[in-house]
Amino acid sequence: MKKTLLFVSALTFGATLAQAQNCSEIFISEYVEGTGNDKALELYNPTGSPINLSGYSIQRFSNGDAASAAGGVLNLSGTIAAHSTFVIANGQITGTPASPACSPLLQAMADLLDGAYPAPTYMNGNDAIGLFNGATMIDLMGKIGDAGMTSNNGNGGWGDTFPYDGTVGAWWTIDQTLTRKASVMEGVSVNPDPFIVNIQWDSLPKDTWTGLGTHTCDCPLGLNDFGSTISFAIYPNPNSTGTLIVSASEEIEVIEVVNMVGQIVTTTNFNGAIKSTSISTLNLTKGMYTVRLRFANNSVAQSNLSIQ
Repeated sequence: MKKTLLFVSALTFGATLAQAQNCSEIFISEYVEGTGNDKALELYNPTGSPINLSGYSIQRFSNGDAASAAGGVLNLSGTIAAHSTFVIANGQITGTPASPACSPLLQAMADLLDGAYPAPTYMNGNDAIGLFNGATMIDLMGKIGDAGMTSNNGNGGWGDTFPYDGTVGAWWTIDQTLTRKASVMEGVSVNPDPFIVNIQWDSLPKDTWTGLGTHTCDCPLGLNDFGSTISFAIYPNPNSTGTLIVSASEEIEVIEVVNMVGQIVTTTNFNGAIKSTSISTLNLTKGMYTVRLRFANNSVAQSNLSIQ
């Protein structure tokens, strides 16, 4: 499974290094509320170090409840790598028509399967999902203690129109996949009033999982990620020639071109590592991409590419 973070950097011929702001703690980067129990959550680590997930938990506040007792708690385990993702999927493997099994394909994309009902990934659109580090809430999707969800007066979830409780406008948190906007660099640690879902989230159609396991974020790579001596250039940029020249001070093992929804559109591997090469851009449509370089010394660097 892919465990990749895509960094949005400045349009330059080389990598621009900047100190990260508010990129110090994991947060929820994707929310899958699909058919039946096809449900998943993705976490993202914006830091330059792996994070041991012991002590972290996911809590579900059922129907916007003020407490998570009825919604279930998942105590996390494992490690989320630096600048990477960690996927949690519903763990139900057999089912009934009323509560079907989660898709094996979705479960195969997960790093961790959730527990039995009422575990957090049995969420519906009117359940708030909290991410906790110990007793401290470090992120929240939804609003805890939302009377509009608690009463469940036909409201399927939070919407995009005032008063944002699903009574008017379109529901966003049910039958949707939500991805965190690249501009979000930290979680929500204070219960919002109101919760306006489209401020921090983008919506994809129901049962869209193609981006699960990758995340695009404005948190930049740190100095340790690039290494103290690595520099690279990609040119011409903007590119309209059909050929992109890539040159680096370290031996390049892999060049990937990734679109802005996190899909790897081209991958070039080098059996014998090189420091300079060219790749074709003829099959890329106009728009913005990320060029990511993986080096023989296990460092990674990347920069934006504009195709015109």
